[in-house]
Amino acid sequence: TQQKLQGDRLLKGDEVARILNISRSQAYKLMQQGGIPTVRIGRSVRVRYESLWQFIEQNTTPQVSLLE
Repeated sequence: TQQKLQGDRLLKGDEVARILNISRSQAYKLMQQGGIPTVRIGRSVRVRYESLWQFIEQNTTPQVSLLE
């Protein structure tokens, strides 16, 4: 299915940076430090689409109402 294919998609560092709205060097640093799981293909480093969304979900803080 389309959703399964999207989850298996491998992203480059610049794509990760664009999705997270951070610099490319910050994205590679997160990948290098193990914050975002990576897949190595020879000398290339990629991130599974699904792994990136898991990272986002794990690092999302709950919204706090300012009206309380």
